[in-house]
Amino acid sequence: MKLAAAEQMRELDRQAIEERGIPSIDLMERAAEGVAQAALDLLPDKPGRSRAAVFCGAGNNGGDGIAAARLLFLAGVKVRVFLVGKYEKLTPDALEETRRLSECGVELEPFAPEDPDQSAWARSSHVLVDAVFGVGLSREIAPDSVFAAAIRLMNGCRGKVVAADIASGVEADSGRVLGCAVKADKTITFTYQKIGQAVEDGALLSGEVEVRDIGIPADLRKGLVCPAQTVEADFVKAALPPRKPDGHKGDFGRLLIVGGAEGYTGAPCLSASAAVRSGCGLVSLGVPEGIWAVEAVKCTSAMPFPLTEKHGMLSYKALQKIEEKLSACDVLALGPGLGRSEQVTKLVCDLLLRTEKPVVLDADGINALEGHIDVLDRRRGRITILTPHDGEFARIGGDLSQSGRVREARDFAKAHGCILVLKGHRTVTAAPAGNVLVNTTGNSGLAKGGSGDVLTGLIASMLAQGAAAVQAAAAGVWLHGRAGDLAAQRLTAYGVTPEDIIQEMPTAFLEILR
Repeated sequence: MKLAAAEQMRELDRQAIEERGIPSIDLMERAAEGVAQAALDLLPDKPGRSRAAVFCGAGNNGGDGIAAARLLFLAGVKVRVFLVGKYEKLTPDALEETRRLSECGVELEPFAPEDPDQSAWARSSHVLVDAVFGVGLSREIAPDSVFAAAIRLMNGCRGKVVAADIASGVEADSGRVLGCAVKADKTITFTYQKIGQAVEDGALLSGEVEVRDIGIPADLRKGLVCPAQTVEADFVKAALPPRKPDGHKGDFGRLLIVGGAEGYTGAPCLSASAAVRSGCGLVSLGVPEGIWAVEAVKCTSAMPFPLTEKHGMLSYKALQKIEEKLSACDVLALGPGLGRSEQVTKLVCDLLLRTEKPVVLDADGINALEGHIDVLDRRRGRITILTPHDGEFARIGGDLSQSGRVREARDFAKAHGCILVLKGHRTVTAAPAGNVLVNTTGNSGLAKGGSGDVLTGLIASMLAQGAAAVQAAAAGVWLHGRAGDLAAQRLTAYGVTPEDIIQEMPTAFLEILR
C-alpha cells in the first residue's frame, strides 16, 4: 500500500479543486461521510440511544468533523460539537459546514476546558470524533494550550475515538508525536494512508486505519509517486526466489556467515539455522577456533569451520581463509556475535573493501564502521545490506531525533549507496534509489536477544538464492515478523524465543505460497 506525504496530499487536493473544478466542499462532504459512518459503526447501541462528542479545529480538518457531526445528528445520534480554536479562524468551507449544522438545530460550541458540562458530555459519549488537526500539523502542541486540553479529554473518555484523516498530534510524515496526541480506535484517512500512520508512535495511535476515496480523480492518484509503501503478502510472494524442481543444493545459494566470539556462541548458530530453514542450499559458518567445537555441536545442517582468533575474537589473520571460503560462495553475512576489537574492526573494513560479493552486515559488523563510514561509501555500486537497531544506527551517524525513521533511513541509504534495514517496531527498509518499504508484521516477542541474528540469516539466505537485494531485505523482514506472529499465537509474546521464530518460518512460507 502506498504511503503519502502531507505535501503530496495538499497538492492532490489543489489539483482536484483548481485544475479539475471539483468543489472543495464536495470533497469535505465525502470525507465527512466516511468519518460519520465509522462513528456509527462503533456505537454500542442504536443511534437514537447514543451520544457523540465531536472536537473540531478551525481548519478544513475541523470542517470534516463539523460535517460529520451533522450526518450523525441526522442519523439520530445526540451530538454536541466543540470548536477547539477561534471562530474567526474558521476556513470558508468550515464556515459553510457550520451554517449547515446550525440549520439542523445544532450549534458549534467554543470548547472550554474548565466547563464541567462539556467534560461530562464527552465522558458520557459513546463515540468521540477527533477533527482538531489534520496532516498539516508541524509544530509542537503546547501542554497548557486548549488543544492539549481537548486531546487529554478525548484520551480520558471511555467512548471509542474516530480520527478524521489523522490522529491529532501525530506528524503526518514521520509518525512522531508533536507534544501530545489523540489515541484513536479508528482513523478514517483520505485518498492514501499517510507515512505517519504506519511508523513510530503514529502506528500505535491511529488504531485501525481505513482509507476513504473522497473523489480525487483516478488519473491524479495514479500519477502520484509516493516516497514509501507498506510491505504486504503479495510483495513477499513476488520476491521469493523460484526453486527448480530438479535443482540440487548448489542451485539454491551458497552463503558464508562470519561471526561469533567467546561468550557469543548463539548468534552465529541462529543466523546459520535461519539461513538453512529459509531455503539456502549450502551454509558455511566461520567462527573463532576457540568456539568452533561448540558451533560444530550446535549446527547440524550448516558447516562450521575454525578461524584464527585473538583474545576470544577473530584475528585479522583470519582474513585470508575467509576470502578463500568466500570465493566459492554467493553472499557474505558478517557480524553476528562478532565482538569488538581493533583487529575485528580492521578485518571487517578490509573484507568490505576487498570483496565484490553482496554483504549483509549486522551487529558488530555494523559497529566496526563507527569512525570508518568511508568504507561503506567506497562500496557504492556493490550490494551492501545493513541491519542496525537504533543504537547501532546512531554509532554510524544516524540521527533519529530530528526527522523520524523513514526520512532518516532514506537519507542514509541514498548518501551511502547501501540498503538500510532499520530495525524496530514497523522496521523500515530504505534503498539507495530513495524508496522506502515499511514492514507490517511482528510483535514484542521479537524484542529479544538473538532475534536480529535470525533476521540476518534469513535476508542473506534470500539474497543467496537469487532474490533482488531490496526485495530480499524487505521480504525477509516481513517473513521474520510473520514467523514471530505465528509463534506468539502459539506461545504468547512473552514466550517466543529466536528458535521459535526459526521453527515457524516454514508456516510463514507456506502461507505465502498458498
